[in-house]
Amino acid sequence: MMEMESDTRNLQDEYKGLSNAQVYQELARKRTALEVAIENVEHDFNVGTIVRSANNFNAAKVHIIGRRKYNRRGAMCTDKYLEVVYWPEVEDFIKDQRTRGRELVAIENHTERAQGLAQKKFKRETTLVFGSEGAGLTEGLINEADDVREIESLGSTRSVNVGVAAGIAMYEWARQCVLGKG
Repeated sequence: MMEMESDTRNLQDEYKGLSNAQVYQELARKRTALEVAIENVEHDFNVGTIVRSANNFNAAKVHIIGRRKYNRRGAMCTDKYLEVVYWPEVEDFIKDQRTRGRELVAIENHTERAQGLAQKKFKRETTLVFGSEGAGLTEGLINEADDVREIESLGSTRSVNVGVAAGIAMYEWARQCVLGKG
């Protein structure tokens, strides 16, 4: 057991001094229903950022589809506190999601299917799906998504960084499905 005062990990005070396994167990007792999927994100730091945000919202799982490697430094060890599942093939990921009755919401601005995030009414059992910044999500994943949303831009930039987009979308899900609950 680590002393709370000497614990330099980026943890809420209630988790200071606990082992990584104990932190995982404590978080597991109050996980949210949110899941996050990342398909072939090209920049490792973005994957780490998304994993870190998923931990912040206590997501049940993070799915990494395609390329397995990512920059764990960007996740700041938060991958130790949640379940990370790897899917080499998108079809296997889709089958898992359908079997478990999850709504797949792609966050993507490279398709005519995309509607504004502000109008989305989230379901509790949602998996948010993010793709690479350049190419975005594959056509196959977009076609399989139950809904496609984009983050509305108020300035001249077409979009925000995928790590930022993930944080915005996760917060909107949490605002509606967790924080908005009285």
